[in-house]
Amino acid sequence: MKQIIKTGVFALALSLISFYSFAQEEQKAATPRWVSEKGYWVVESNIHSPLDHTVRFYNNDDMLIYKETISGTKINFKKTKVKMKLKRALESAILAWEKNKIQEENKEYISVLLR
Repeated sequence: MKQIIKTGVFALALSLISFYSFAQEEQKAATPRWVSEKGYWVVESNIHSPLDHTVRFYNNDDMLIYKETISGTKINFKKTKVKMKLKRALESAILAWEKNKIQEENKEYISVLLR
């Protein structure tokens, strides 16, 4: 009798785990607020010179549309506030690029926002 109860509990637990795992697959991860639908950015920095950063903006076709070098400021790119400002600068740069179709450099889109 004990063997039948153990087998039944094991089967019930296994079925609950399988239902739970299928339910988890159907949920989609929410996109963070700082992710732009128009493009993305890449930040280059060096641990030996923490006050110098190079930020490049790309559109969704992987074309470089803007590049800015920021010097003299230590920026924590992990903060949500900084990421939101980068998103705003990215969208401004993409709008300017769509008008002119010319890659721009050091127009201070980012420097103005990070002050």
